[in-house]
Amino acid sequence: MNARKGDKMRKLVRRGPSPALVIACLALLVALGGTSVAAVSQLSRNSVGTAQLRNSAVTNPKIRNNAVTSAKVANRSLLRSDFAPGQLPAGPTGPQGPAGAAGPAGPAGAAGAKGTIGTVVVRNQSASVTDAVDNNQVYGTAEVQALCSSGELAISGGAGWSDSNAGLELFLGRITPVTNATNQVIGFLGSGLNDTGQSSTFTVYSLCYTP
Repeated sequence: MNARKGDKMRKLVRRGPSPALVIACLALLVALGGTSVAAVSQLSRNSVGTAQLRNSAVTNPKIRNNAVTSAKVANRSLLRSDFAPGQLPAGPTGPQGPAGAAGPAGPAGAAGAKGTIGTVVVRNQSASVTDAVDNNQVYGTAEVQALCSSGELAISGGAGWSDSNAGLELFLGRITPVTNATNQVIGFLGSGLNDTGQSSTFTVYSLCYTP
């Protein structure tokens, strides 16, 4: 009795699915697939936004040519780095900015080589100065100018009297440099005062050299 039941069960297990079962399974798969397609086709407009897209999911091949127009780009949302070099036209030149602050002083340069002066020549000019009354504070005066020769420059100057007696009232009023059109010293001008009651010679000297 038990052996017969076992044989019967083995026959049931070996038997394949019936045609009705196969058709029912296929119908179920088609129904499920159709539901998925219907769900995708029924997405509402603008329901897929940034939050629903994975980073870097939308690439250039997935965007139709000319699909992104100016109207779809927010104003001032693009940066210079978003454009290729030379793609944007250069703007007009801006106004000149204010001058910057002066920089710090540079270090002192190295000392130059010591220069030399050529031969120094003494140029002089004299004048006789007469005074009528001795020591009355009414002076005989003269202005004398000693100039260097053409092409020479003066480096120093002085003046003096021919009488060397310290007790005589002989004075040097002033001595000033004489300059040319380029402000180079070419001689000296001196003034002498005599209150000795006699004549004395007043001389102006210029030390000149050829540069």
